[in-house]
Amino acid sequence: MPLPTGVSREIAAIGRRFHARGWALGTSGNFSAVISRRPLRLAISASAVPKGRIGPAHILEVDAQGDTVARRGAPPSAETLLHLEIVKERKAGAVLHTHSVWATLLSDRHAAERGVAVEGYEMLKGLDGVRTHTHREWIPIFENDQDMPGLARRVGAALREYGDVHAFLLRRHGLYTWGPTLGAAERHVEVLEFLFEAIGRGTMHNRQEGHHGAVEHS
Repeated sequence: MPLPTGVSREIAAIGRRFHARGWALGTSGNFSAVISRRPLRLAISASAVPKGRIGPAHILEVDAQGDTVARRGAPPSAETLLHLEIVKERKAGAVLHTHSVWATLLSDRHAAERGVAVEGYEMLKGLDGVRTHTHREWIPIFENDQDMPGLARRVGAALREYGDVHAFLLRRHGLYTWGPTLGAAERHVEVLEFLFEAIGRGTMHNRQEGHHGAVEHS
């Protein structure tokens, strides 16, 4: 069965939109959508594709082990196993990964806490199932690792432990989030990237205010 053209076009269009907003510059970022549950098949962006020029031809089909199905050429994203783990643990229909400046900075700043808590923001109501700005969203942070099978196992264990999270961060790397559809997952990216920037800018402002307000004693 050929890869559905509509899905390929939608994934590629998301990649270009994210590039335009500075969330997937260069070859960073990867995006996927479930096209079959039994057997499990994902449509996923190919490795090393500049996201400003990504098109339907750069979207591949992979099976439950992350192997390309019925297509030769560029391999799928190196992080395909993370997408598969999220789909299996969250029953997600789509997984999106960005490399924004603010997500990268926060993932490093809060690494010692192994996560960042976000609460009190109206924008949180854009996440699936969240009905109030008083919601507290915990976003786990994992150390980046080139051992993808090992990282996928750690992510899977954390997703089972934190049953209601909508996303996680890889340290000095970026954001992973998901949803039942590509549209929902894209909304989650927009919500979370807004929150990361708001938190990051607020922290910088508070530090500057504290510095300017300091009194030097001799």
